[in-house]
Amino acid sequence: MKDQTIKEQLLHKLNQLLDERIVAADKSIQSAKESRDNDTKSSAGDKYETGREMIQQEMDKLQAQLAKAQSMKNDLLQINPNKEYTQAEFGSLVCCNQGNYFFSVALGKIELDGTPYFCLSMVSPIGQALMQKRVGDELTFNGTRIVIQKIY
Repeated sequence: MKDQTIKEQLLHKLNQLLDERIVAADKSIQSAKESRDNDTKSSAGDKYETGREMIQQEMDKLQAQLAKAQSMKNDLLQINPNKEYTQAEFGSLVCCNQGNYFFSVALGKIELDGTPYFCLSMVSPIGQALMQKRVGDELTFNGTRIVIQKIY
């Protein structure tokens, strides 16, 4: 598989995952709004207020998740899959003896054709360790020797 195609496929998969998160968060927010709006005030006023407050807290949490997913999608838009990289940085695919790291957004492991790729941010511990390293560079991370074999 051509290496640029790998990055394009990874970007496509990451966008799909984030779209799913955005749709799920939107649905949950709408459901919570309906629940809040349909909650009728009972004679037990404190119970009503507590219920509404719990729903509002849940909505706040869901809106934060939605904002994070939208922000991650915006971050992905900054990546040009055709750019050639000479060092580990945002947007690069770094292939090492211990794994393949796509420095983009922190969504974890994605498999393409049976090969695992770890989609991480540059602020992750491994991102910080690999930052600005080049092909052939070696480092020790958590007691493991890592050798950079390719960067795309």
